[in-house]
Amino acid sequence: MFRRLGLAVGAALLATTVLAEPAQAADFNVKDYGAVGNGSASDTAAIDRAITAANAAGGGTVRFPSGTYRSPKSIHMKSNVTLQLDAGATIMGAKGAGYDKPEPNPNDKYQDYGHSHFHNAMIWGDRLTNIGFVGSGTIDGGGALITGNPDSGEADKIISLTRCENLTVSGIKLRRGGHFAMLINGCRNVVSDRLTIDTASDRDGWNVISTTNVTITNGNFAANDDALAFKSDYALGQKLSNGNVKVYDTKLSAKCCNALMFGSETCGDFTGYDFQRIDIKGSNKSGLGLVSMDGSVISDVHYRDITVSGVRSPIMLKVGARKRCGNSPGVGTIRNITYDNITINGASPSFSPTIMGDVDGHVTDVTFTNVKINVPGGNGTTSTNPPSNDRKNYNPNSIGTRPAYGWYVRYADRIRFQGGGVSFTSDDGRPAVIANSSSDITFDGFGWERGSKSPADFVFQNVNGFCVRGSGSPRVTATGSTEKC
Repeated sequence: MFRRLGLAVGAALLATTVLAEPAQAADFNVKDYGAVGNGSASDTAAIDRAITAANAAGGGTVRFPSGTYRSPKSIHMKSNVTLQLDAGATIMGAKGAGYDKPEPNPNDKYQDYGHSHFHNAMIWGDRLTNIGFVGSGTIDGGGALITGNPDSGEADKIISLTRCENLTVSGIKLRRGGHFAMLINGCRNVVSDRLTIDTASDRDGWNVISTTNVTITNGNFAANDDALAFKSDYALGQKLSNGNVKVYDTKLSAKCCNALMFGSETCGDFTGYDFQRIDIKGSNKSGLGLVSMDGSVISDVHYRDITVSGVRSPIMLKVGARKRCGNSPGVGTIRNITYDNITINGASPSFSPTIMGDVDGHVTDVTFTNVKINVPGGNGTTSTNPPSNDRKNYNPNSIGTRPAYGWYVRYADRIRFQGGGVSFTSDDGRPAVIANSSSDITFDGFGWERGSKSPADFVFQNVNGFCVRGSGSPRVTATGSTEKC
């Protein structure tokens, strides 16, 4: 009898468990707090009231029904609050002098003004947890945001978040972002899916700074400056770590500058980055750029299944010596990087794919597997001497015209090219490859084209251990170098 009673009680408890409804976060409609959404009334105060109410209730969703919510002043995010923009809903910036003033920062000499100040934004928050921006609506700077250094009362970014944890940004669109559509610094646990950024008329798309545990999927980011950049500066007064980042199935474009970029601000170390199925269309600097300028060690970065077109600098890895960081940095390094199944069509005859380490910090252990790069070509025969190099400048033009139309490698060790190759559209008088002051450089099954007036196909200058095998019958010049195969 007791056994039957126990079974009955257990069944009742199970039924109660199954039937119980999970607690739902409360929904706070901004119109219930005074928002009008007609595009002309100022809705900032009402939005802030709804956010405060959601936060005070222990968390909730602040909902924006269809409409245009004009916000000429800064919106203040709080913990445990998600902004949900329904279809047809837009938060619109407006000109004037109502945005919050930039907060003082004793460390602003270590990075640009826009990276140093966070309160002069349409939406900002500091030390927040469990926040989100979701839905299918839009947050639009409305042409009111500044692309340079704003005056008091002006904003230069849409979303600005510092020291946040558990951030979701999905489904929405960010337009006309000023200096930054979104800037986050010192955050953890970031998830983004189906985010669209359209700020090609302004500047940067998304700057992910000193942030760990990030997953970005199905993004579409069009910028004028950097489309998607991973950085680490000294704006928060300390050197912070970066890493455990995944970016999948994302489209990027940049008119002026870099599409997918590390740096230039590189104080803290970076490790654990996985980029897959990325489509890049257009970049006037680097398509795939990776620089260490301020002492950081960048390691364990992997690129796979990526197509790139219309970029001036197809791939650039550079270690520089700008040392612009508050912790008295030395020279950093780049190591353990892989590129797999990459197809690139370059747009400049001068900015050849480049690995440029520093005499004090080599690039090491990089493998290119089935990386195919076509460049415009069209240059005549040039000197094979090393080009000029400004150690304090990250821009691809900081290195003079490369003496190879294909890969130029300097101050690098244990570099592998497996399959893939380089080609040109117009006849070029430079070698396909030049490696200088490096060691253990291997080309295996690597394709290349010969310019009608090129002096050689592969040139090795002071390279300790090079190998070219299964790569046709190249003319190899080796000065002060040793062969290992």
